[in-house]
Amino acid sequence: MKSTLNRFSVAPMLDWTDKHCRYFHRILSKQALLYTEMVTTGAILFGKGDYLAFNEKEQPICLQLGGSDPQALAKSAKLAQERGYNEINLNVGCPSDRVQHGLFGACLMAKAALVADCIHAMQDAVTIPVTVKTRIGIDDQDSYAFLCHFIETIMPYTDTFIIHARKAWLSGLSPKENRDVPPLDYERVYQLKRDYPQLTIAINGGIKNFAEIKQHLAHVDGVMVGREAYQNPILLSQVDQQLFGSQTPIVDAVSAILQLYPYIEEQLTQGAQLNHIMRHTLGLFNGRKGAKQWRRYLSENAHKKNAGIEVVEKALSFIESPTD
Repeated sequence: MKSTLNRFSVAPMLDWTDKHCRYFHRILSKQALLYTEMVTTGAILFGKGDYLAFNEKEQPICLQLGGSDPQALAKSAKLAQERGYNEINLNVGCPSDRVQHGLFGACLMAKAALVADCIHAMQDAVTIPVTVKTRIGIDDQDSYAFLCHFIETIMPYTDTFIIHARKAWLSGLSPKENRDVPPLDYERVYQLKRDYPQLTIAINGGIKNFAEIKQHLAHVDGVMVGREAYQNPILLSQVDQQLFGSQTPIVDAVSAILQLYPYIEEQLTQGAQLNHIMRHTLGLFNGRKGAKQWRRYLSENAHKKNAGIEVVEKALSFIESPTD
């Protein structure tokens, strides 16, 4: 099934795009496709926690799966569809040693036939879209021909690929270094779209503003933004208007926090800690007077026992309105 949700998305990021982050991001944009952190099939099928839990208000939401066993992936995808996820994505891009040891992530680029089997199994199990997030290459297997072989092997089973426009070094670089050190090659992703126009291609990597987003959209079908959307979340407040033609008013940063209050109070009654919610909002006021005080007050107080909404209210009092 073809994905129709990927014109703009927020990248799946381990330890960042948790349920609190996604709820906050959804306040800022109603149209962006939001991703879970990568969840392994082992956690879903055998873990003690509920790794598929999400708030319905987060939709549209995509579950990113980590794994390489077709049947385990199919079972996980089916469970996710039953829970209400809008889309499933297979991680073929994460370069960490731990991920490689489990035979998933970027190392799967060298096993295109296995990836095809995985996607085929998931497609047979669900009716929602199944997509692939990958790199442009790994280690010394970084030619355009290698990338095309990978895509051609999998495209009978999915027509949607999110391409991080860097290759991954599977040894010698940390996951953090793999997000910065290998050079970006946007043109290679553009070429992929030109050579396979029937595919839906979204681009990811180093994208920071709407000028860049719109430039990419002249060449590919979608843009995925990661760290910039997280560290400067006010970017998301203009996505609906700039990219989807929405006529609804842009959500102001202060309004976004006020809209978050009911969620904060609900989560606190369920045992959540305030700092686990508010850490995702620290960069919201970047560039506004009082932003530094906002970050400092939350950082120094939100982790305290019994910290509640009053901490957020006090932090918000430091933010000066744009007209001040």
